[in-house]
Amino acid sequence: MVTSEVCGDGQLKIGVSGRFDFRVYDAFRNAYAEVGESVKKYVIDLAGADYMDSSALGMLLLLREYAGGDNAEIHLVSPSAEVRNVLDIANFGKLFTIN
Repeated sequence: MVTSEVCGDGQLKIGVSGRFDFRVYDAFRNAYAEVGESVKKYVIDLAGADYMDSSALGMLLLLREYAGGDNAEIHLVSPSAEVRNVLDIANFGKLFTIN
């Protein structure tokens, strides 16, 4: 499941719970695409995600491209040990802030 919340400071918080895989592609994309370009910072809350696969990694890369590539400010927060392991294996710490 994907939830989203726009904060008044130009920040968009997207929460992912359960399986972060291709089944949530449309919901994840809509969470940021429908808000528009007023967002300056993206916070992806992974606390509720208990699984992540390569399609989820691809979705994060699409968000990064949408948000400005190298200039994007995207924070991946509270990943479980399993999800963190997937992010580490993919070297996503070089592209995103993970905490």
